[in-house]
Amino acid sequence: MTVPTATAARGTLRIATAGSVDDGKSTLIGRLLHDTKTVFEDQLQAVVKASRRYGDGETNLALLTDGLRAEREQGITIDVAHRYFATPARSFIVADTPGHAQYTRNMVTGASTSDVAIVLVDARFGVVDQTRRHSLIASLLGVDAIVVAVNKMDLIGWDEREFRRIAGDVESFVGGLSRQVPVTAIPISALHGDNVVEVSTHSPWYDGPPLLEFLEQFDATLSSLPGARVHVQRVIRPQGGPQADFRGYAGVVAAGTLRASDPVTVLPSGRTSSVAAVHRWGAEVDAAEPGHAVVVELADDVDVARGDVLVVSHAAVSPVVTEDIVVDVCWMIDQPLVAGSRHWFKHGTRTGHAVVADIEHRYDLVSGAHQPATELVLNDIGRVRLHLGEPIVADQYDHHAEGGRLILIDAASNTTAGAAMITSVTAAGS
Repeated sequence: MTVPTATAARGTLRIATAGSVDDGKSTLIGRLLHDTKTVFEDQLQAVVKASRRYGDGETNLALLTDGLRAEREQGITIDVAHRYFATPARSFIVADTPGHAQYTRNMVTGASTSDVAIVLVDARFGVVDQTRRHSLIASLLGVDAIVVAVNKMDLIGWDEREFRRIAGDVESFVGGLSRQVPVTAIPISALHGDNVVEVSTHSPWYDGPPLLEFLEQFDATLSSLPGARVHVQRVIRPQGGPQADFRGYAGVVAAGTLRASDPVTVLPSGRTSSVAAVHRWGAEVDAAEPGHAVVVELADDVDVARGDVLVVSHAAVSPVVTEDIVVDVCWMIDQPLVAGSRHWFKHGTRTGHAVVADIEHRYDLVSGAHQPATELVLNDIGRVRLHLGEPIVADQYDHHAEGGRLILIDAASNTTAGAAMITSVTAAGS
């Protein structure tokens, strides 16, 4: 894979680490934090003391991310831990996700907003079921690249042939998936820092960049944005005073750039208008970028309410107003998902009832094969048809992740029951 030239102004890169238990995910993140001098002295001293308490022979950098007592005592990752660090080239947000199969839902949560997935492989054991499981999940969640960090290379004498075999196995597996993702393999020792921040002298046969350099240079810029959307969170209408005639629509810009004078369509109603002004931080601005919280003022008095979506009319990819969708869903609660079950859904700022019309298949998370299924149980991922009680403004997840995802909520407990990615939609009235 060709690595783009680094620039000084690259945006924040979101990373998810994954792999089997004891592959060294937390140690790798701890090494990145330590070697980029992101760790405060008091934090490092606390880790040194904790390492002695838990009987580690040397400073255990994994303790920088394993914050739960159960994690430190068992030496495993249970919950998703997010860590932040920066270099002169860019900023990073890293999600340290669990390795156990029983915490698949946690891995899905951590990878759902990531640009790159780092899949660690223990060089002694090679590609195992969890390697394939996490590679498949990363592919389904739409990451832009998978980095295979072949860890503990020092324990196999930096054997080039074994490294090439492991890299080839992952590339072959990912190449057979329905959504293929670029794969880059890097030989490392997270414990000693080889090829993490600095190039290692132990692998003269490896001519690629160390991990941090690859991440600094990786281009996560979307090549084709679908066009700006704003999911309306609140209608702002002052009561009395000099601004009594003002009517604005608050939300966050998702994809594309929103500019004053842009023609917009209000969905699902289909009414049209244009942007009279865009307000941010209490001031009028010429344009707003993805992620910016804004208040949009329209040129016409049209009916807009919470849950509606303002869509730039000249968008390259238009969303579909629909009540029937097909989703890949990761099931997150003990009660199984079955055909006919009813849940609440939340898509953007719109909520309503959802009925499971059918379960098409369940993914074998080791092979990627589609298996017939009548139910999805905790940590399963499968393809499901949903009928919604009210229309949503839907994108396919591959086209626009923000508009292509939703959650299912258990009506009895009000907990998140499933995380879903829209794979196809049927326009209302079709």
